[in-house]
Amino acid sequence: MIIEPSLVHGLIAAQFPHWADLSVEAVGASGTANAIYRLGADKAVRLPRTEGSAADVATEHRWLPLLASRLPFPVPLPLVQGVPDKAFPRPWSVCTWLDGTNPRPGDGSSASELLAADLAEFVLALRRIDPEGAPPAYRSETLASRDAAAREALAALDGVLDRASATAAWNEALTAEPFTDRPVWVHGDLQPGNVLVADGRLTAVIDFGCTGLADPAVDLIAAWYLLTAGARETFRTAVAADDATWTRGRGWALSIALTELAHYRDTNPVMAGIAAQVIDEILAEASERA
Repeated sequence: MIIEPSLVHGLIAAQFPHWADLSVEAVGASGTANAIYRLGADKAVRLPRTEGSAADVATEHRWLPLLASRLPFPVPLPLVQGVPDKAFPRPWSVCTWLDGTNPRPGDGSSASELLAADLAEFVLALRRIDPEGAPPAYRSETLASRDAAAREALAALDGVLDRASATAAWNEALTAEPFTDRPVWVHGDLQPGNVLVADGRLTAVIDFGCTGLADPAVDLIAAWYLLTAGARETFRTAVAADDATWTRGRGWALSIALTELAHYRDTNPVMAGIAAQVIDEILAEASERA
């Protein structure tokens, strides 16, 4: 369905009339899972685009207040949960608005060792949170279980990228020792659209729809999605990632980027461009190791 400011105005007026006079502004960085609108100066409205992302509303309302109190950087705090109605058939939410911009490849943030240190601090703090009762993350499966999807994407991208090199990088990732310890809290999707930065520093982390318990390597995708080579090493040192965890993290980044590039290359140039950049970074590293 088409989600426009008039729809958001109507939802707010019907369900939260005390905010009916606040302005509604479309956010250019609205993602693939949610349409996002700024409500007044300090609130954001998130409307799920799919049934799958609609399930994330309850997860975020349940767990974000707990996580926020234990994390060193701001995260969105749920304020109210909207209910499905004739105008919009899924649950939706209003949360706090956080300032900052999404980093872009080549904008300087990705080379910032300060950003790398900030990301490591965030990831380590998240891992330390008590996992008791927490749900599995969206990416709680093993890396090896992504093999079929990764190879399907590789086939679809034949001629778009260096398929032989990308396949070799994927095969290398699968050789890493599997994760067998107790799962930890992860954000699950540390990509440019889900972090906010200013002056090369992390200001906030947003969109916790994928959060839950998983292999800590899942959050190492930040090293390739958000950082360039020098800053990447700073991040690895700060999170003390051993060879197996780092290799799995690189595999997670590669498998996600492959599937995103295959899926979005004809429909979402921003997502496709980011995915292509991640793959280029991983293949460049592989070439240096050879």
